[in-house]
Amino acid sequence: MDRWATRTGALRRTLLTALAVASVLTVVSGCDPVRPPQRPAGASRRPVETAPAPTGPTPAGPTSGVPAPDLITPGSSVHRITVDGRTRTFRLYRPGHLSLAEPVPLVVMLHGALGSARQAEESYGWNTAADRHGFVVAYPEGLNRSWAVSPDCCGPSARDGVDDVAFVVATVAAVAARLPVDPRRVYAAGISNGGMLAYRLACDTTTFAAIGVVAAKLLGPCPAPAPVSVLHIHGTADAVVPYDGGPGVLDNGGTGPLPVKIGGPAVPDQIDRWREIAACGTPQVRSEGPVTTSRARCPDGRGVDLVTVAGAGHQWPGGAPLTPAERLLGLDPPSTALAATDAIWTFFADHAR
Repeated sequence: MDRWATRTGALRRTLLTALAVASVLTVVSGCDPVRPPQRPAGASRRPVETAPAPTGPTPAGPTSGVPAPDLITPGSSVHRITVDGRTRTFRLYRPGHLSLAEPVPLVVMLHGALGSARQAEESYGWNTAADRHGFVVAYPEGLNRSWAVSPDCCGPSARDGVDDVAFVVATVAAVAARLPVDPRRVYAAGISNGGMLAYRLACDTTTFAAIGVVAAKLLGPCPAPAPVSVLHIHGTADAVVPYDGGPGVLDNGGTGPLPVKIGGPAVPDQIDRWREIAACGTPQVRSEGPVTTSRARCPDGRGVDLVTVAGAGHQWPGGAPLTPAERLLGLDPPSTALAATDAIWTFFADHAR
């Protein structure tokens, strides 16, 4: 067996062990398996839990118009809505200094498989970026820590046929019913399984002006995506969602109680296809150390960009350092060559609808 096969097998065993350990800890403790709770900078000390949003028909997207004051307090809060007969949860961060005199941008941040809304809020620095730049962040919660992005992926949500696209759209509508969200500046970001859902949102809705995807790829058909801008960030050493295409180390062909099927073309080929559909121009390529950025300008001010981080694994560049438990599980450390959150927000700010 060659060295790469040995390394891949070892990584697969480590990740499968991580999945098993995380699942057990989740069932036993009911909390995030590897990252202790922290209070985000600028957030209220205890999240405020709101009453359930009214059920019934859900608007297709955000509206402007200033709501009654103090329906969503500054800081972090927890909200529940009903979608397809299921109670769904999302967290929301509203900066304390954010003026609501004018419509504000909204970023929807989607955690990865085995992650959670709270973990995403604590790990990737979006609250700090919201404080600095003046926007609101929603963190939807996947059922059983997974998102359904195809019949074969991923995990319990795919197995049970959950409509996570409808949930995210309903989340945007619920936030817009309580805060003056600018419909021209609604964005989705996600990592891994969450990034796959961000792609589905671009394919299956017209809610979002741009998406930012980290360590993910598009699964399933998407012949006519909405006219959105796309920023894709990927490490060349990602063994879970391989940069060069093909199945990752957790792929089980989409079978069994926890289906995972992640295949398809190499990431650059997928981006090239998206650019072709969007009628983009020839990309401009620039490299700085391990980071290579390929930018393509498209009609109506849109962009489709690919940022490649040489040697980086399955991680969020610039994210919080690994905890001791995460290191013990053998998870890939965040690259320090790029601050993904800052890069994605800069891209979003330049690409309103």
